[in-house]
Amino acid sequence: MTDGAPLTYNLPDPLLRLIDDVSSRARGRVELSEPIANTATRNRYLVRSLIEEAITSSQLEGASTSRVRAKQMLREDRSPRDRSERMILNNYRAMQRIVEIKDEPLSPALITQIHRMVTDGTLDDPDDAGRLQRPGEQRVRIYGVSDDEQVLHIPPAAEDLPERMERLCAFANAADDTSEGAPYMPSLIRAITLHFMMGYDHCFADGNGRTARAVFYWAMLHQGFFLTDFLPISRPLRRAPARYARSLLLTENDEGDLTHFLLAQARVVARAIDDLDVYLERKAGQLRQASRALRGAGLNHRQIAVIDSFLRDSTGSVSVEAHRTTHGAIPQTARTDLRDLQARGLLISARQGRRMVWFPVDDLARRVRT
Repeated sequence: MTDGAPLTYNLPDPLLRLIDDVSSRARGRVELSEPIANTATRNRYLVRSLIEEAITSSQLEGASTSRVRAKQMLREDRSPRDRSERMILNNYRAMQRIVEIKDEPLSPALITQIHRMVTDGTLDDPDDAGRLQRPGEQRVRIYGVSDDEQVLHIPPAAEDLPERMERLCAFANAADDTSEGAPYMPSLIRAITLHFMMGYDHCFADGNGRTARAVFYWAMLHQGFFLTDFLPISRPLRRAPARYARSLLLTENDEGDLTHFLLAQARVVARAIDDLDVYLERKAGQLRQASRALRGAGLNHRQIAVIDSFLRDSTGSVSVEAHRTTHGAIPQTARTDLRDLQARGLLISARQGRRMVWFPVDDLARRVRT
């Protein structure tokens, strides 16, 4: 805490149950859903999760772009048109980076790199990107969800930030110390505590929430919660932002008892896993229906996904870049997929500027059935 007092926490039964539940579901591979276990389809779900988290995390901090337009921007790999789209693109790239560096130790340089990525081109003062607030600058404050006059938290003095960040990284990396006698903390508790402290210290002029969530993702992945790749944590947070703010306030008012925040965030992670289960079951059912209709047609799983998407939304379109991004394929493979579907009479193509895009034929459902 700012007064030097340590954070404390208890392990009530609800929290213990959540630790077991999240640990078994986010780490266990025995009951892993087939679409994620299957290397042929897992890229599609990984990209979907990264896109969803990028959009929702940005919306938590004010981005106003529609989900349809944001998804189109990311899938088509086009340049952002405004600040909101820039925030979403930054978050998407940062999440991709987190997946790449999950095995690296956390360091102040890594945290400032993440902050620079999530705030690039979105700050009033570009020099604030990747830079801790300095002594003499007005410190940021945390306000209530619906009341800008309600100050929930005043972060530590800027003079203390470099040392606090060093200690924070040491705490994060202590998870790697498995020597006998090393203090033990459940991995989920460590990741959530790291999230709390990132928000508590509020080291940067802006973008602290996005940076804290990105570091939380790093902590989860670093400690073996591999399913975190597929969990848009920000979606449950956005559904009930007041719960998040209340857990922060209770922790601070209760002399640093972190139990409030741990319970709230563990429930968020559990709900994100529940959401993933529901989504995968729905997608599996849709894919089974499409697969039955297309059985024997000689289509691969990527092509089946394209046709399935158009059967649900005949107003859509797909480009080589969007198809490549969605499935993690190389451009030549994506182009071959779409041209083959056109040759089969299921898609038609048209040029939009320099790009070639594909649309479903008007009677796609009939052609699939026959």
